[in-house]
Amino acid sequence: MGMAKAVQLEAIVLAAGASSRFSGGKLLAPWGDGVLLDGALASAFAAPVGFVSVVWGGDARVPVAATSFAARIGATQRLRLILADRHAEGMAESLKAGVASLNSDSAGSLVFLGDMPRIPQNAAAMLADAFANGALAAAPTFGGRRGHPVLFSASLFPALLALSGDRGAASVLAGLGEDLALVPAADDGVLFDVDRPEDLGVVGP
Repeated sequence: MGMAKAVQLEAIVLAAGASSRFSGGKLLAPWGDGVLLDGALASAFAAPVGFVSVVWGGDARVPVAATSFAARIGATQRLRLILADRHAEGMAESLKAGVASLNSDSAGSLVFLGDMPRIPQNAAAMLADAFANGALAAAPTFGGRRGHPVLFSASLFPALLALSGDRGAASVLAGLGEDLALVPAADDGVLFDVDRPEDLGVVGP
């Protein structure tokens, strides 16, 4: 039979948070040669996905930064900018806006968080392998803790679209049992996020 049609995965980058603990503008804070959001975007565009949907909210600089990054790496055609009208109601609304933007033939989506700049470049490919082997969802782990990004099969999209508030997708994953593949990651980049300005100084483990 062979590979008649490649499994079509997409990526969602959640970048709509108010970053209240950071006094705003977190994703545009300096990081490496660019801004914090660039780290998450680099991981998303390096993943085995077609489109990358960047979900933004109250900060109009986020889509500008995402467009700039995509242009720098020659990936403008793969970028989608999704405004989450109800982002202030919590992470679930941003996630739902991202899921709703996916192509109808998408087999699944990797969900990245915009404030996690150190995801190992091979993490997404390892999750995609687990998905190809039958998992309904896949997530990286390090030191016994589950991290990001998380891959959701299209069969879970209705459950994600039913979420509300600031719960995120943990409740969906909690009910999967053996259908959730946990994939050990090479380093703690799958756990590291930036909450406060002092976190920006933590470049390595």
